[in-house]
Amino acid sequence: MASDSDSGQVRLVGAIAGNQVAVGHGFDTIKTRLQCSPPGTYKGAVDCLLKTVRNESIFALYKGATPPAVGWAAIDSLLLGSLHNYRLFLIRHGLTEPTPGSPDVKRLTLVGHGIAGLFAGWTSALLATPMEQLKVKLQLQLQRSTANRVYKGPIDCLRQVVRAHGVLGLWTGFTGSLAFRSNFLWMFGSFEALMRAFSKLDGTPYAVSTPMANFLSGGLASFVYWIMAIPADNIKNRMMATPHNQPKPSFTATARQILAEGGFRGYYRGLGPTLLRAFPVNASALWVYEGLMRALGAEKVNPPLASLQDVAQTPNDTRAMPWEVVRIQSHAHHHTLRLHQCS
Repeated sequence: MASDSDSGQVRLVGAIAGNQVAVGHGFDTIKTRLQCSPPGTYKGAVDCLLKTVRNESIFALYKGATPPAVGWAAIDSLLLGSLHNYRLFLIRHGLTEPTPGSPDVKRLTLVGHGIAGLFAGWTSALLATPMEQLKVKLQLQLQRSTANRVYKGPIDCLRQVVRAHGVLGLWTGFTGSLAFRSNFLWMFGSFEALMRAFSKLDGTPYAVSTPMANFLSGGLASFVYWIMAIPADNIKNRMMATPHNQPKPSFTATARQILAEGGFRGYYRGLGPTLLRAFPVNASALWVYEGLMRALGAEKVNPPLASLQDVAQTPNDTRAMPWEVVRIQSHAHHHTLRLHQCS
């Protein structure tokens, strides 16, 4: 188990890396309106942008920005902090493989990276669902004047949702959020696969530095993530967009409604602006996260002896041998587990 100070460092790194609202919220507003508006409202992303700016002003692109501005740092802190700890857990339970060229060094398998991403996504859904519900409802208000809107702001929106459905009403769309955030399996699995691919370029004219590999892998992995995640994102946002004075929708009913209205293409509404936003936002976030993890040395942990299955002990040796897991690190672009017996 990571120490409290190490976990705190990882959460801090996640919070810094997660500050992405200023970069991408306008794209997110266009995506949300394309996904949740009645069919035929917009001809596409550009038409949505032009109508939004013309009818509501350029600042309308930042409707609903307050909840993510307040909440994203905490959500990404939880996401990346839990990701780190799930990786450690899986390593301790043997989901490892030898590192090429260093058979004595164990690293987490690609499957392990994917599983850690899956569990981290589910964990982050607990915080993300209420914030995203407020964001979606505020983004879909088309009135130019605040006085004409159903929700005067995020606090008013929260109050109305709680008044109608109780506190648990803030988790409307939670099943959609779980389905959507399951796709962090693809995000972090593909990120690690790309980092390993870049490491194979070492010693060639095409070699790239570790920070550049982090940046490119983060951006490219985000494409994999969103192509896989956009159907669940459509369902989730439709569920959250349901007016607070209507019954809470189910995941399956919402999925059937999207299919009936737009066929299978309906699940991919909003993909264009999402991909435009994805590379710079996620490349920057993972570049910051990986860089700060290296700078802070936040990967160091001291797990119990019993979790190290490959420790060589004689049957009669009952002493607690002082082994230390030195680091899960990006060494030659790999997360590795190094074991050293301390004197």
